[in-house]
Amino acid sequence: MFGFEEDAGFVQDREDLISVLRMRFGDVSPGIIESIYEMEDLDTLERLILVAANAPTLKVFLEELEEGTGTFRIHGERFNPIDSMLGGSE
Repeated sequence: MFGFEEDAGFVQDREDLISVLRMRFGDVSPGIIESIYEMEDLDTLERLILVAANAPTLKVFLEELEEGTGTFRIHGERFNPIDSMLGGSE
């Protein structure tokens, strides 16, 4: 992939992540946006898009945001947004 294509991918993934967070949780603090724009790992950005789409609360997303790079596994009831809508555990 060419450098400009990779840069465009980063910009698009960052904007997608912020958009998903705003759709799911409302206003996003400038600190969270800054953390997202400091990310340099495309795999982590893509993982966090999935986390943002499935985390039942912003708190769960923020815990994953602090994890940094690493595994691409998202599992367990803490990633069940329907459970929280129905009055589940979190």
